[in-house]
Amino acid sequence: MSINFGREICGDLDIASKREWLVTNGIGGYASGTVAGVLTRRYHGLLVAALQPPLGRTLLLAKLDETAIYDRHQYALHSNRWSNGIVEPQGHFHIENFALDGTIPTWKYACADALLEKRIWMEQGKNTTYISYSLQRASRPLTISIEALVNYRDYHSDTFAGSWQMQVGKVDRGVCVTAYPEAMPFYLLSDRGYFSLSHTWIKGFDLAMERYRGLRDREDHLHAATFEITIEAGESITIVASTESNPSLQIPAVFDARRIYERTLLQRWQTGIYLTLASKTTPPWINQLVLAADQFIVSRPSSGGKHPEGNRPDGKTIIAGYPWFSDWGRDTMISLPGLTLSTGRPEIARSILLTFARYLDRGMLPNRFPDAGETPEYNTVDATLWYFEAIRAYDAATQDDELLRELYPALVEIIDWHQRGTRYNIHLDDDGLIYAGEIGAQLTWMDAKVDDWVVTPRIGKPVEINALWCNALTVMAAIAKRLEQSDRRYRQMAEQTAAGFQRFWNQANGYCYDVLDSPNGDDPTLRPNQIFAVSLPTPALLTAEQQRGVVDACARKLLTSHGLRSLTPDSPQYQGHYGGGQYERDGAYHQGTTWGWLIGPFVQAHLKVYGDRAQARALLQPMANHLTA
Repeated sequence: MSINFGREICGDLDIASKREWLVTNGIGGYASGTVAGVLTRRYHGLLVAALQPPLGRTLLLAKLDETAIYDRHQYALHSNRWSNGIVEPQGHFHIENFALDGTIPTWKYACADALLEKRIWMEQGKNTTYISYSLQRASRPLTISIEALVNYRDYHSDTFAGSWQMQVGKVDRGVCVTAYPEAMPFYLLSDRGYFSLSHTWIKGFDLAMERYRGLRDREDHLHAATFEITIEAGESITIVASTESNPSLQIPAVFDARRIYERTLLQRWQTGIYLTLASKTTPPWINQLVLAADQFIVSRPSSGGKHPEGNRPDGKTIIAGYPWFSDWGRDTMISLPGLTLSTGRPEIARSILLTFARYLDRGMLPNRFPDAGETPEYNTVDATLWYFEAIRAYDAATQDDELLRELYPALVEIIDWHQRGTRYNIHLDDDGLIYAGEIGAQLTWMDAKVDDWVVTPRIGKPVEINALWCNALTVMAAIAKRLEQSDRRYRQMAEQTAAGFQRFWNQANGYCYDVLDSPNGDDPTLRPNQIFAVSLPTPALLTAEQQRGVVDACARKLLTSHGLRSLTPDSPQYQGHYGGGQYERDGAYHQGTTWGWLIGPFVQAHLKVYGDRAQARALLQPMANHLTA
């Protein structure tokens, strides 16, 4: 196992409360918490259900507080930090080991000579979480008492009990909780044991990470029921939390299905299109990344749109990040090759490309789908350009002419809209470069905005946007030729963009301008965006010497062990710490904060310039260490 912590981490509350775990269900729901078991975020919970998949995330089961009674002694296995600063009880002291078994977080609690194992997983495609306890070693019976703490709120919110009365009623093998008349009922069930009802608000949970983020740091949860069972060595009990009225209580079968699903993912990776990379010497952390990649792939049923297939219930998309984000067009297209193609799952990539084609509007892909399911937001200039790169990567892996034919009219429409102009003053200028932006809008990936403050506006001709535009034109020309369409127009446009791109070269500084023709002129600020002018597979936009200058400048000023800084420390606007309230956090988001995703393009660019595979691989090693720490 690549993640395996002993008492030196699990027994240290400060460390163990900063190590977090995540399990997902493939439709946008998840469970998440800390190794220590204390809640530190409003986003933690054992069942955060996607009630409108992949959105509508709602906290239902906040946590389970477990106590073991063994040989007439009580052992609290849970930990809580309260608003007065006290940590009571301190169950983390009983954690002998924490490990990831595939994606299943696994704890082992030592109570005298008894060893109790806990596992948490979700059922794929359903808002159902399983929490299983197995007595692996004991010289006498052990009784476990489990208090279920519930809620019913949007995952971005918090709860203060007041006079809130939920309806908690008995059902076969457990309880049904209905938060209010219009709320979706959910169920807490057990495959064995006894249960009793309760309706007691537990107040004053302290949320340390929310305080760090400048947000409210208190919350209340409802103690809805207590489950109790006495088990012998070799026996187990499982608590099931679900929006399904009749989830499976055949626990061994459900657990085996989860294990088979994960083994299949690894087999696809090991026998897929990147077989040469998945050799017997592949380090375990790569296998862990393959499993982690699947956690971000979710279903997105969609209807309408311009796509010829019309309504499709089996569309796919990519969650931009847990616990905060939904699916974003930009993040989806950037991550698609790594999450789907590199893992041997091109059919997922195909589904994503088709799904997003249905949302094209005025030549643009959506930036994001709001949590509440409102109309998608089309306020990004780069998501659509990354779409071409995702198609190129998919085609290189599959040679799927059928998909190219299906998407070709939409791709023609995208180029046409950009040429004549679309939203937010996005248009092709006379020099062959794309101009984008209006006052108050943030269109590139550096998109932090607080109220009316656009932190990094980048209005004008951003360097990476034009590298992506030239790449898109090159991809379009290749597709047209493959489909026996005229590619002349796209080749000529690409040549004009490549010629115009030389305007980005800042001879005095030895690297590229970040933005041309901004309201304040050409912006010479050193940012990582220029690395894409080297890393993208488009024909060379810069000379060999200029490419080396870009790589060297980024290496000297922006490279860290875990990614590239978003701004050089030499800049007066540089922020070396990400934290605090929203103004502080968003003010630092792209003004110095290191971004891990940029290490990939940097390594690709470094390899292209220097041709040293060993050195390029060495640049990734610190990230491997970080992922297993």
